[in-house]
This record gives sequence, C-alpha cells and structure tokens, in this order.
Amino acid sequence: MAIFAGVTAIAINAAAARDYALRKVGDWTVTASKDGKGCFLTREYESNGGTTLLLGLDSDGTNRLTLLNPNWSIKPKDKLKLNFRLSNSSYPAHFAIGIVSDGKQGFVTSFGAKFPALFAASKTLRVSRGDVPVERVDLDGAGEAVKQLSNCVGDQHDRPAATDGVARRSSEIPTDPFASAPRKKSKR
Repeated sequence: MAIFAGVTAIAINAAAARDYALRKVGDWTVTASKDGKGCFLTREYESNGGTTLLLGLDSDGTNRLTLLNPNWSIKPKDKLKLNFRLSNSSYPAHFAIGIVSDGKQGFVTSFGAKFPALFAASKTLRVSRGDVPVERVDLDGAGEAVKQLSNCVGDQHDRPAATDGVARRSSEIPTDPFASAPRKKSKR
C-alpha cells in the first residue's frame, strides 16, 4: 500500500512543479511532481460534472492512475474493486482506494510496469463497478502524451531532487504515527 501514501498531496502539488516546465500535448498536460521523483499526465473531461484523469509515473517505474469527479460519493480510504478496460487490455476486479483532491472525490490505483505503454496505445478507458459504469473517457493523443511523460520522468531522474534547503523525512515514516494502532510485524 506504500504506493498510495501521499498520492493526494502529490496530485494537488502536480500543478506546482518546479524543475520541469508544464507542457501541453493536445488535450493533455504533463508536469513534474513537486517532490521531483516523477511526473503526471493530466486531462480534464467535461462529462458527468467534470472528471479529471491523472496518470503518474515515478523514476522507479511505479505508476498510479487517478480519476476524480465532484459528483462522486467515494470517501477517502474507501477500498474498491473496479474493472478497468483499455482498448487492448483489461484489469477486472482491480483494487483502488478512495481519495479526495482539489474538491473532487475519486480513486487511485496502481498497475504493472507495462500499463503506461498499454494506456498510450489505447483509444479509450472504461471503468465500471461490477455492472455499473463509472466512467468512459477517450484517450486521443495519449501516445504522444505518455512519451512526454516518460521524457519528464527521465529529466527528473537525471536531476537531484529539489530540497529548498529543507531536509526531507523518510517516506517510511508516517505523518502521524499515532493515528492508528501499530501493526505487529509477522515472524517469517
């Protein structure tokens, strides 16, 4: 679950990226994450009250897909099983977690290393919750946008992370370690 830690903050800060110039690629926007460890691809859709799609890619190859909409009632940390269908592949009953960002509710999930290439080669993304459709978006121009996303990640990887002179905490340390009961480590 470490991939989901801090996703809300990264998504909110994507527009405030420093070292990578924001780039428009058709209807897509590519920008670096504030932490300098990756980049985001963003597209806004007008359907159903306004859906925002974000595809994040980190320098270590991890990725995350986020969909947000102000009409959705997903709560932060809700655990969901959703069906994802690209033009050329599908991910049935795939785990996602609820988040809130920029006044919109939604979900975030992670896929394997091949997902950005499959996303780039697809014409559409369909998401459903069982038989209930959640969203259907076109991915026109995603191929070039994902190419720019990869370039952005490469630029971030080659650059030392921006620190503003402030030492960063280890990502393994939670913001509030007392918010929940500590988990016992299993003996292996």
